[in-house]
Amino acid sequence: MSERMKCERLQDKVMTADEAALLVKDGMTVATSGFTPAGYPKAVPLAVAKRAENGEQIGLTLITGASVGDELDGAWARAGVTKRRYPYQTNSFTRNAINDGKIAYADLHLSQTAFYMKMGYFGKIDLAIVEACEIDEKGHIYPTTSGGIANVAVDCADKVIIEVNAAQSLKLKGIHDVYSPKKPPNTEPIPIVTPKDRIGVPYIECPAEKIAAIVLTDIPDGDAQSSPADADQVQMAQNLITFLKGEVAKGRMGNNLMPLQSGVGTVANAVLGELAKSDFEHLTIYTEVLQDAVLDLMDAGKVDFASTTALTLSKNGKKHFYENIDQYIDKIVIRPSELSNNPEVIRRLSLIGMNTAIECDIYGNVNSTHIGGTRLMNGIGGSGDFARNSGLVVFFTASTAKEGTVSSIVPYVTHIDHTEHDVHVIVTEQGVADLRGLSPVERANAIINNCAHPKFRPELQAYLEKALSTSKYKHIPHCMSEVFEGK
Repeated sequence: MSERMKCERLQDKVMTADEAALLVKDGMTVATSGFTPAGYPKAVPLAVAKRAENGEQIGLTLITGASVGDELDGAWARAGVTKRRYPYQTNSFTRNAINDGKIAYADLHLSQTAFYMKMGYFGKIDLAIVEACEIDEKGHIYPTTSGGIANVAVDCADKVIIEVNAAQSLKLKGIHDVYSPKKPPNTEPIPIVTPKDRIGVPYIECPAEKIAAIVLTDIPDGDAQSSPADADQVQMAQNLITFLKGEVAKGRMGNNLMPLQSGVGTVANAVLGELAKSDFEHLTIYTEVLQDAVLDLMDAGKVDFASTTALTLSKNGKKHFYENIDQYIDKIVIRPSELSNNPEVIRRLSLIGMNTAIECDIYGNVNSTHIGGTRLMNGIGGSGDFARNSGLVVFFTASTAKEGTVSSIVPYVTHIDHTEHDVHVIVTEQGVADLRGLSPVERANAIINNCAHPKFRPELQAYLEKALSTSKYKHIPHCMSEVFEGK
């Protein structure tokens, strides 16, 4: 490990995970690296969970960049360590504890997390735990497979624990672009005008006196779950590509499109996979996660450059990435989430923002977080950052759920994450509804006729016609009694 822990003045901070875990005290607020199952601390969180499992009283507030792996979110939820959680999560144990009222959860846009920390909205940050692939001779901390909030966590926390992970490739050293905007009122413009612009340094700086422990580990990142796209997801991707070709034909963008942002999951992979087969070339990506399909696009010569805050790869994707890392390393940059998700940059780049929905209503409101309005799934993540600010905002959903028994196009969503004002295009396997410039009733007709499943269209059309005939106000007509009774 000497090649990874090179700073002599920090050698006396090296200790075991069990020893470092003793620095974690009941009632602390802990901020960590990690964004999706990438670049998060593992050994120290597992040691903390073991203490709780052995009967110690440890209750913590946990702040991460986004979701993290089971060694942190899962282990702490199972052991009852996490009492409050920010922001996005995808772990089933954490989700269940939130829905059971055992973890207090406050959802927020990922671009806001670092800002909240800087401004003190979360209170005092007692401890940061971050993962590194190397600490160099000067004490610079080189992150691993994600950016997230690691740099801000280090800056804001009273004390810092660093996990130096030998399972992470040293070739990641230099892939990061670490930069943090100043606090108001001294905030300056972020000088990113293309996805490939680098504006910071490839490491995190931390005063030696703040570093409380350095733990040498070799636990790999968890694998992103990747399953083949089904026929409906492929059709959604093809519908979008046909729509984008129409945008090019109308002169609204060039054949290399605008920079792409794509959310997490099978639909996102399907869209990018179909782009690899398309005529589009010289694409660029400015997003928060890079999945396997981005590597496929690069292999196909379709993508020139990609900016992200996490490498969220499957087991096979990781193998392919590291076997060919030299051909990717100059085409990828990993940034902190306050850059990857920053509204200023997203708006300047006029991104094509593509994310998934649980359900959409006939007027264009989108629910991406809750089942039935009350059961949390994961959280809003970065979808709101991109929906509010992208040049073209696209939401995907299958037209039905629960094996075709429920329509995903509804009269009124049970929870609103993205309002009608932010949603430009809705795509299902049935078709595309372009909502730009349409009145609410025009939007309703476009969504029903183009996106709803044929077997549910008559009901939705009947609802709209009844609302128009019975509602006193015709701008956004609703039969509210039927909405709230679930009819």
